[in-house]
Amino acid sequence: MNELRDFIKSRSIVNLTIVALNILVFFIMEIGGDTENVGYMLSHGACFVPYVLENGEYYRLFTCMFMHFGIQHLMGNMLVLMFLGDTLECAVGKVRYLIIYIVGGLAGNLLSMYHSIQTQDFAVSAGASGAIFAVVGALIYVVAVNKGRLADITGKRLVLMAALTLFQGLTSMGVDNSAHIGGLAAGLVLSVLLYRRKKPRPLNPVF
Repeated sequence: MNELRDFIKSRSIVNLTIVALNILVFFIMEIGGDTENVGYMLSHGACFVPYVLENGEYYRLFTCMFMHFGIQHLMGNMLVLMFLGDTLECAVGKVRYLIIYIVGGLAGNLLSMYHSIQTQDFAVSAGASGAIFAVVGALIYVVAVNKGRLADITGKRLVLMAALTLFQGLTSMGVDNSAHIGGLAAGLVLSVLLYRRKKPRPLNPVF
């Protein structure tokens, strides 16, 4: 019990809550059906552009951010979020972090929707990766402002990770690259607007 309490205290509370919510939603849905079944996911809030536009189901742009196609999809996203999200929340604060995560995720889904309309290629989508890319985009700016390093994260490592992930997505099937790019760009812009580096307090001389 003490170990669990210490673990919770060591995490950033907003990010931990987001991770816990994603996991909770996944297991509730798994109890009720199959999260790898497209029809089941669609009936429970996954994003599908025709439903959003024709039926006015705009809530799907939000609900799909907390849904995942299978345990591997969930765990891959949550492991990245646990590490990067904690670092960003510590740097920008709880409210700003929540804004970056939610608004960045929505921006990614909006760009994905726009791309689907332009290409007329409609697919059922779900996952937190757009919001996670917003976290990555925000961290790139925050790390740059802090002279290329924040905690154990360097700017070069972040940019390389984002580039490799985007490249993998572009060369793979079934990856929502537009959501990734939209989230990354939104996170970068939001961090520019919201983040200010804390100036170190001057030391008072003691006589």
